Amino acid sequence: METIILQKEENIAVLTISRPKALNALNTKVLKELDGAIDEIENDNEIYALVITGDGEKAFVAGADIAEMKDMNPKEARNFSILGNKVFRRIESLRIPTIAAVNGYALGGGCELAMACDIRIASETAKFGQPEVGLGITPGFGGTQRLSRIVGKSKAKELIFTGDVIDANEALRIGLVNKVVKKEELIDEAKKLANKISQNAPIAVGLAKAAIDRGYQADIDTAIMYEAEVFSQCFATEDQKDGMTAFTEKRKVEKFKNK
Repeated sequence: METIILQKEENIAVLTISRPKALNALNTKVLKELDGAIDEIENDNEIYALVITGDGEKAFVAGADIAEMKDMNPKEARNFSILGNKVFRRIESLRIPTIAAVNGYALGGGCELAMACDIRIASETAKFGQPEVGLGITPGFGGTQRLSRIVGKSKAKELIFTGDVIDANEALRIGLVNKVVKKEELIDEAKKLANKISQNAPIAVGLAKAAIDRGYQADIDTAIMYEAEVFSQCFATEDQKDGMTAFTEKRKVEKFKNK
């Protein structure tokens, strides 16, 4: 891969979008390579959490590549949107938790990529926005859908209709990010969180993620029935036996087996 760097550190992986000269802008090649990286992550049962970031200090992902988009016809634009949405939905649907470490501009497709992750940590220099209407287009990689689910419909409409770019502290205030840290601490903080998550039973974490995501789109009665289902599935795992036995014996599990 030429535009994606995928590194594994014990039970976590760090995926870096690497087009620094273009501020890590998303073009078709980046999206396809990102899709391939997701294949690798899905096929590696030893990865328990994923950190996604951008190369350099200026940008997480500054947006989709306008140079590629500007001469598209409606059919080409639709296919580009479908590709981006497919890849981001795969990230959102990964069995493992994902953490966006936002190190600079996260605009348009960059903000949409961050929102496809479970948790967002931002550096103090990060900037967020969906400025597409200023270019004569709408958000095309899920921005109109995920932003409203994260910050509420009215605030999402304000940000999308105005195209305003907000700083990290405002993103924290409205609930778009979970935490703001110094730029030099960003990756370490994201890895620290990923490692903390990876110490817990991976199957249980994955099922909890599925229950939250599926339940959020369902009525409460359907959601709690799905919760009961995933809860029961845990009792078929070795990790449940190890975890509860260790608790009754007043000790900690040294390492869950992911079985």
